[in-house]
Amino acid sequence: MNSKKILHKLIFVAAIMMLGIVGCARGDKGSNTNEDASEKMSVAVEVSSEASESEEVQSEAVAEPVIYEYEQDLNIIDDNYRNYYEIFVYSFYDSDGDGIGDLNGVTEKLDYVQEMGFNGIWLMPIMPSTTYHKYDVTDYYAIDEEYGTMEDFERLVEECHKRDIRLIIDFVMNHSSSKHPWFTEACEYLKELSVDAEPDASVCPYVDYYHFSKEQVNGTYYKVAGTDWYYEGSFWSEMPDLNWESGVLEKEFEDIAEFWIGKGIDGFRMDAVMHISETDKQLNIDVMNWFYTYCQSLKSDFYMVSEVWANLATITDYYASKTPSMFNFDGADTEGKLIKTARGNYKAENFVKNMLTYQTEFGAVYEGYIDAPFIANHDMGRVSNALNANSNDMKMAAGLLMTMNGSPFVYYGEEIGMASSGKKDENKRLPMIWSDTDKTGMSNGPKDADDGIISAFPSVDVQMADETSILNYYKRGVRLRNENPEIARGTVALIEELCSGHQAVITKTYNDSMIAIAYNTSDEVIEIALTGTEIADMGIRGYLTLNGEEITLQNGVLCMPAQSICILK
Repeated sequence: MNSKKILHKLIFVAAIMMLGIVGCARGDKGSNTNEDASEKMSVAVEVSSEASESEEVQSEAVAEPVIYEYEQDLNIIDDNYRNYYEIFVYSFYDSDGDGIGDLNGVTEKLDYVQEMGFNGIWLMPIMPSTTYHKYDVTDYYAIDEEYGTMEDFERLVEECHKRDIRLIIDFVMNHSSSKHPWFTEACEYLKELSVDAEPDASVCPYVDYYHFSKEQVNGTYYKVAGTDWYYEGSFWSEMPDLNWESGVLEKEFEDIAEFWIGKGIDGFRMDAVMHISETDKQLNIDVMNWFYTYCQSLKSDFYMVSEVWANLATITDYYASKTPSMFNFDGADTEGKLIKTARGNYKAENFVKNMLTYQTEFGAVYEGYIDAPFIANHDMGRVSNALNANSNDMKMAAGLLMTMNGSPFVYYGEEIGMASSGKKDENKRLPMIWSDTDKTGMSNGPKDADDGIISAFPSVDVQMADETSILNYYKRGVRLRNENPEIARGTVALIEELCSGHQAVITKTYNDSMIAIAYNTSDEVIEIALTGTEIADMGIRGYLTLNGEEITLQNGVLCMPAQSICILK
């Protein structure tokens, strides 16, 4: 090793030692008293000599990782506040070697899901379909044969419930497949009509199930082959929109809901609810209210989370449906509050004020709401791409998510920093990388995905063994939620005097129990003086730091490393 490298190593050692002296000294668990940090950190310097012309001395400085001493007992409440893991079955785990993920593969990986701390699973569509993504349903009462059998599904439900994991499935009710018997029979009937005849629902009831018209209303209306009729297909010609204005679909979908609830599911993820009608928001809200009310009559703790891909005001409006959850698109995607705060473009002070906004706005419309925050999903680019594979920023985004109220949703693979590419949906739904060396269970992924999309981070098995990996950061973040029910359920309040720029401190109160959460979203170490505030007597309960750094509390001063989060109680 050359002298320049040796100098760099010595500077690193000196910096570590100085941090112990003047930086964040460590306090005892749950108290404000600290031992001298220098007594808890040792730096090992190995020096070896090797025969060479220059007889260069090589030295290596290694800082021992700080031991995390704040693990609390789990305190998991059996309600609809959950930590959800979104799974695209096709790309998750292949149990039979055909290259396609399947339900038995999900069952095989339930121990992994549980070990990560997730107690809810959202399965993307599993019903028969003509596509790899399966959002065009051909049969609402079956399992797509690519994924397995109904018996496989029943076993998955049973194994989930053994682990206290709730299972919700994607539910598509604003359109069906063009190959669904409802649509094919309606089209065959229209082909038999004379030119001037009007459809008669008493002869073929399915003509009222869809939007048929003699005029091509706009670019989303397509020709019924062999006729002069058109039908609406807002997303795609092969996904004809169902006609909820007709009032004839309710019984069909009540029967479908009863079937799946009878199979043991715990809820539905409602696809594209703002498109149930393209023109009548109140109809959409009314349909959601009716459907949820019916499902709840069959299962009292039934859960529903709905996709309203819109701005905050529109999401708020949809809580008038009195259904539990809407995905929080205000916080998600590349320009959402989570990514922007992690990048540093958006201040921690503003981020926590947004928490208050959600609490106030959503709660004013529906007091029983459960927010559903997320960073990215199957329709968005991966977090790794949005944050330029910066693991520190990716961890920060995850930490922010894990301290939000409600039920957070994590898309499979985000916990290992998987990559995506461009706008192509297939490139956002690539195979889960369980191992870089053992290909057991690896699916082939969508056949139209591009080749050569490489993750910047290691596979699950490698990250499991690395205490400072993205995976283990997620794992600790989820555990903090499972230790502290106040995080998900608590009423948020700002400690105004401690909120400024990239520093913010809030309290959350649930059932007379209060915690505080302190944020440092900057790239610098900060000190927060708690003395004289309402949380002055609190101690550290747990924290999230980037690479094992320690958060300390000494003499009323909380010392927080760069991009860190601390729970106090």
